[in-house]
Amino acid sequence: MADHLVELGGLFVSAFISATVAPGGSEALLAWMLVHSSLSSSWLWGSATLGNTLGALTTWGLGWLAAKGWPLNQKFQSSGSQRALGWLKRYGVLALLFSWLPLVGDGLCLAAGWLRMPLIPGIALIAAGKGLRYGALVWWFG
Repeated sequence: MADHLVELGGLFVSAFISATVAPGGSEALLAWMLVHSSLSSSWLWGSATLGNTLGALTTWGLGWLAAKGWPLNQKFQSSGSQRALGWLKRYGVLALLFSWLPLVGDGLCLAAGWLRMPLIPGIALIAAGKGLRYGALVWWFG
């Protein structure tokens, strides 16, 4: 039992870090675990999705702090963040469904916090996008 909790915790942490402004490789870890772990694919999918969603919400919080004047505004200088800001201004909160995308996804979450977009629909769209991405990995490797 403890081994399973360590496995799920490790996947959760990897997914969380992957969704913040730090790079990570939760997809590779999930794929490996789907092949080698005795845990059910549902538990692995849930741990990765929850960790990645909460990591994205941490990035959202950083954007919210940046809007309050905290020294994070330099993050918006990257081309990915500028592209994300444009997507959010054009498509609104629905753009958060694509928060799983490389390069742009972190920027979408950061910009959504900075723009103070509605949190509840944002959480739902972020979780749906990330759940679908991990679901595709579960389908492929599970």
